[in-house]
Amino acid sequence: MKKLTIALGTGALTLTLAITGCAAGSAGEASPSASASASAIGAGDVMFVTMMIPHHQQAVQMAEIIAGKTGVDTRVSALADRIAQAQGPEIDRMQGWLSAWGVPAEAASPDTDGMHHGMSGMLSDDDLDRLEAAPGAEAGPLFVEQMIAHHEGAIEMARTALADAQSPDVRQLAQQVIDDQSTEITEMQELLSVL
Repeated sequence: MKKLTIALGTGALTLTLAITGCAAGSAGEASPSASASASAIGAGDVMFVTMMIPHHQQAVQMAEIIAGKTGVDTRVSALADRIAQAQGPEIDRMQGWLSAWGVPAEAASPDTDGMHHGMSGMLSDDDLDRLEAAPGAEAGPLFVEQMIAHHEGAIEMARTALADAQSPDVRQLAQQVIDDQSTEITEMQELLSVL
């Protein structure tokens, strides 16, 4: 785990130094919709965004697995759909920030150097395979259990961003992740008790 933290921290610092070098030339060119201008970011901002994009992408992937199954409890299907609908736009927003900051998109790809599977709350390939293979009636509770852990990981990352990020936009998104996903965890815990 120490190696992962060092690797991620070094990668974020490298990206931040590259961004700082480009910020003077590109800050004025950033799209207004992207917000979170390059001049107001640091390593904490880059770290959060490059880690949260694949984290959200995996949540959407999990929701899509549930959407493709029959026999899933309708409350679980509705929850999965809500998660996908919420996190899809957040992914787009964060990708816009990376573009505005001049950070290569591959910095947030799901398996950059295999690092992202070590992030808090990320499912392993075996976990995803179990969800994919489970029949609908079993997939529902499994999805909820996995998504609780997934959300807990996102909240942990967001709390770190609140302490480390400089951009008000990034900090606002981090707080939104904490608020929204804490509410969903409570909902999922209640749902799990009746499935």
